[in-house]
Amino acid sequence: MPALLEMREITKTFPGVTALDKVSFQVEEGEVHALVGENGAGKSTLMKVLTGVYPHGDYEGEIHYDGQLARFGGISDSEADGIIIIHQELALAPLLSIAENIFLGNECARYGVINWHETFHRTEKLLKKVGLSEPPATRVDSLGVGKQQLVEIAKALSKEVRLLVLDEPTAALSESDSEALLDLILDLKAQGVTSVIISHKLNEVRRVADTITVLRDGATVSTIDARDRDIPEDRIVRDMVGRDMAHRYPERERNIGGVLFEVRDWNVIHPEHADRHVVHDINFTVRAGEVVGIAGLMGAGRTELAMSIFGRSYGRHAGGEALLDGAPIDVSSAGAAIRAGLAYVTEDRKELGLILEEPIQRNVTLANLEDVSNRGVLDAAQETQVAEKYREAMNIRTPSVFQRVMNLSGGNQQKVVLSKWLFTDPKVLILDEPTRGIDVGAKFEIYSLINELAAEGRGVVMISSEMPELLGLSDRIYVMSEGSFVGELAAEEASQERIMSLIVTE
Repeated sequence: MPALLEMREITKTFPGVTALDKVSFQVEEGEVHALVGENGAGKSTLMKVLTGVYPHGDYEGEIHYDGQLARFGGISDSEADGIIIIHQELALAPLLSIAENIFLGNECARYGVINWHETFHRTEKLLKKVGLSEPPATRVDSLGVGKQQLVEIAKALSKEVRLLVLDEPTAALSESDSEALLDLILDLKAQGVTSVIISHKLNEVRRVADTITVLRDGATVSTIDARDRDIPEDRIVRDMVGRDMAHRYPERERNIGGVLFEVRDWNVIHPEHADRHVVHDINFTVRAGEVVGIAGLMGAGRTELAMSIFGRSYGRHAGGEALLDGAPIDVSSAGAAIRAGLAYVTEDRKELGLILEEPIQRNVTLANLEDVSNRGVLDAAQETQVAEKYREAMNIRTPSVFQRVMNLSGGNQQKVVLSKWLFTDPKVLILDEPTRGIDVGAKFEIYSLINELAAEGRGVVMISSEMPELLGLSDRIYVMSEGSFVGELAAEEASQERIMSLIVTE
């Protein structure tokens, strides 16, 4: 039986970069096919070629779909043939209802008049398929990210999807929401829907994929049949990065000094609900040269704590103080926190960490413009020099520092965010999900950077939802639940079981 999809020798170039170099990719009908590789390997680019984001004529090679040569001129053409892509950044209108979002651009209408009875009836049937019980009139901005992802899939089903492409579908989801979404992908497979899933989470790939294709540097490295055997994760990693990674977390010689940073009696109130404490009586310390992890489930208050410490960027402050080298510091604004020696790498690099439309060199210097200015006038040559320095030091893969950040892969975007904060020469760095949505190779580079920062005597606070990451890097781990710290563990006594035990028993 012929394949549902066959992409033959696809080549796609951008100025100065060959993103895809004669890539061939084949998907059988009714399978879940995983597409994996490092950031910048070409996965998303290949899927944009498939779905017409990069239209026919904008690339070399051929696409054969359902036995026919396909020449998609745009997304509407591929959707008409049942190919639907769900991007990592969800394309929902937050102020519209679930029903309105599902049928936006594809309305149940006659003579220009929407039939709301039919719209809501069809929405209810679609929501039942994806396991959502919310009423169709529910506004999308009232839903969590996991449920919004299900709305996107319901939207795809409304268009009679045959080939569903999911780009990092679980990147922003909790563990339970991720499990539910993977179960849904398998349910859709049973209903005859073919899926291509792009993911860096290899445990998830191994759970749902029938076939795994690995891309590296814009070329196909391997295609692995995963139907009848358990593929070792190390095998996939080796193909992705081109080398063995026996040690996922780099070794570090610990040299921990005295207390560098301290937070005392820290309380934060919800920005809109004055009766709701989001952070309760938090006390913690960070020593010079120490990596301190903060573990907890989604909603525990970890990000709210970090943002409130960094310039009171979240909530209403209800008391407490921060000290650096034993002396109180002013963290009443982001600027004051930076001047005091703090830096905060946000979990949402696209919305809060970067200006995507701006070039690399503008983003790198953004938090410390004084050092690239002369009497209040920006020195463009000096700015470029600084950006070039960090491009080399951080191994940012780009042909030029004048490249807009939106055109970089996720891992390289994260390196730009880290460069921005390193240019401020902070004493304490708060890293919130620093490796979210990036591949194992880029993760290793960031882990190595964290070790280097600690070796320089800086303090590092790391929030991560990946417990192996916390265990592999931290010297101490604070465990957070419902806005409070419920335990503290030294590295040698910490384990996933002990962390979860503290969370569920407190």
